[in-house]
Amino acid sequence: MKSPLYRIAAFDGGGIRGIYTATLLARLDKEEPGFLKNVKLFAGTSTGSILAVSLAAGRSPAELAELYRKQGGEAFEDSRLDNVRDMGRLIGADFSEQGLKKILIRLFGSATLGDLPRKVVIPAFDLGGTPGRGDGCWKPKFFHNFSGPDSDAGEKIVDVIMRSCAAPSYFPTYQGFIDGGVAANNPSMAALTQALDRRSKTRPPAMEHIRLLSFGTGLNRQFIRGQRLDWGYAQWARPIIRLMMDGMMGVADYQCRQLLGAHYHRLAPALPKPVPMDAVRQTAALVRYAGQASLTDTLAWLRKYF
Repeated sequence: MKSPLYRIAAFDGGGIRGIYTATLLARLDKEEPGFLKNVKLFAGTSTGSILAVSLAAGRSPAELAELYRKQGGEAFEDSRLDNVRDMGRLIGADFSEQGLKKILIRLFGSATLGDLPRKVVIPAFDLGGTPGRGDGCWKPKFFHNFSGPDSDAGEKIVDVIMRSCAAPSYFPTYQGFIDGGVAANNPSMAALTQALDRRSKTRPPAMEHIRLLSFGTGLNRQFIRGQRLDWGYAQWARPIIRLMMDGMMGVADYQCRQLLGAHYHRLAPALPKPVPMDAVRQTAALVRYAGQASLTDTLAWLRKYF
């Protein structure tokens, strides 16, 4: 008897650009209705964690696109008073985490990862400074609701997403964690290895039965000029975060392609113009860009492999 396919969907981080991913999902769902219904594992980092958990909870791509359109700005609320306290954003995070937390509480209340009907993997990064937790070293943390000795099924969904979304300089740290994007902004490889974890009580799928569909949040065309940059902390401080996150995305993409071959597909179109992760005033443009992106190769892959 032929073994059933094990389908995985993974979603990158990218702040408000999550609306770009949600719009791509809604377009794909219109062309291939219900293509996500047989996905067994959703993985998401930062804004991708909102997408992944929402889909695992049963929300539709169209609902998610509407959520970002109507409430995305609330997650990036700022005030003049806050900017004065932060010396014009020189010190202190750009935004309070309270707006995002209110949205998540409305969506998930006090539900835990174990309440979800499908499996999820959510990367975050533990700063190691919380007494009694771990060995006092900073390290990535991959929250999941699989069975087994390291299951996080009892963790509240709101807390897990907040930890994954705590992007350095944009939001304060949350419960000793920062954004999972510093380790796995593209969570595809994290999802693949979790699916293959033999410590789980459920038998892991055979590699040949895995299908992995990975989504970006729109690639920003950006570069740093110069062949020899004699830079110090001041010059590298801001770009290094973007370099790390983009670099991690490329590593995961390479690894998944090498391991899964044609059974892995990534949809990550480049944006016509750069859009920062907090550019809430450009949500309409992001929807337009997503509406113009070609889905030809992705639809062909879905129909052949997924």
